[in-house]
Amino acid sequence: MRFLFLGAGAIGTYVGGSLAAAGEDVSFIERPDTAAAIASRGLTVRTADATRVVTNVTMHGSAAEALAAGPYDVGVFALKSFDTQTALDELVATGHEVPSILSLQNGVDNEPTIAETLGADRVLAGTVATAVSKPGVGEVVEEKHRGIGVAMGHRLSEPLVAALEKAGLSGRLFADAGSMKWSKLLTNLTGNATSAILDRTVAELFSDKRSYSIEVAVLRECLAVMKALGHGVVDLPGTPVRALALATRLPRLIAQPALTKALGSGRGDKMPSFHIDLHAGRGRTEVSFLNGAVARHGAQVGVPTPVNALLTSTLEALTAGELSLDAYRHNPDALLARLR
Repeated sequence: MRFLFLGAGAIGTYVGGSLAAAGEDVSFIERPDTAAAIASRGLTVRTADATRVVTNVTMHGSAAEALAAGPYDVGVFALKSFDTQTALDELVATGHEVPSILSLQNGVDNEPTIAETLGADRVLAGTVATAVSKPGVGEVVEEKHRGIGVAMGHRLSEPLVAALEKAGLSGRLFADAGSMKWSKLLTNLTGNATSAILDRTVAELFSDKRSYSIEVAVLRECLAVMKALGHGVVDLPGTPVRALALATRLPRLIAQPALTKALGSGRGDKMPSFHIDLHAGRGRTEVSFLNGAVARHGAQVGVPTPVNALLTSTLEALTAGELSLDAYRHNPDALLARLR
C-alpha cells in the first residue's frame, strides 16, 4: 500500500517508520526543515526488541508536492486535533486527488470534521493504544507496546490492519468506531487536564482524595455522555478500559489505591501531554478536543458536565496567559471551590 502521513511527530514516526521498515511505500508531509533533516538521516524507531534506522521513506515539504507524487491508497492524520481543518484545507487546495484518511488522532471530532470536507466514505477511525515518546526529530521510542485499533466498515479497514500486523504494530479491527474512539477518550482524560492545572504528577492526583474526586468526576461525566450517545465501553489493545470504567463506580477506599497504582505509579515522573504543552509554553492545547468534547456533546444530549467544562475553560485560560500558572498550582482546594 502507498501511505501518506501528515506529520512526523511521535505517532507518525512510529507508525510510518514501522510500516516502511516492513516494506510499505511511505511518504510524509512535514515542514521543509524537518523534511530535509529526516531525508538526510532517516527515521529511528526504538522498540524493546530492536533499534531500526529507516531510510526508505519519502519526505515532502508541502501538500502540493506530496499529492503531485500520488496517488496514495491512504492518508494518515497523525496531527494535533487543532490542525485537522488546516491540513484538510491545504490538501484540497492543491487540486490533486486526496486519498481516504485514517485518523489516528485523539478526540472524537476529527473523523466528523474530515467527513464533512471529504465525504463520509473517505474517512477511517483509528486509535493508537501503544505508548510512544519522541526524544528528537525523526526519533521515536516505543515505551509500552499495546496495539492500534481500526474501525470496520471501510474497504481499506482489513488491508490496513493486515499491514499493521505485518509491521509488528498489533492491528485490531473494531466493529463500532464510536465506542472505540470514546473509550480512547476516556483513557486520555485520566490525570491530563488536572495535572496541567495543579502542576502535579498523575500519581499525586490519584493519591490525594481531593484531586481524586475531581478525576473520578471527569470520568463519570464522560461515561454518562457515552451512554446517552449510545456508545459502549470497549477494551482497547492492551488497555482494560472496562476495568477503568468499573473503578469509577466502586467506593473510594477500594478504587483509589488500585487507580493510583495503575494510572499513576507506572508513569514515574513522566507528565501527561497537557502538562508538557502548558509548562513548555507552547501556547496551544488540545483540551477543547478532549474535556471540551465531553462538555459539548453533553450539552447536546442533556447530560451535565460541569467538571469537564471547568477544566477546559481553566486550562485554556492558563494556556492563553489569562491566568497565572500559580493560580491553582498544588492547590486542589482552590479548584474544588470553583467546582462547588
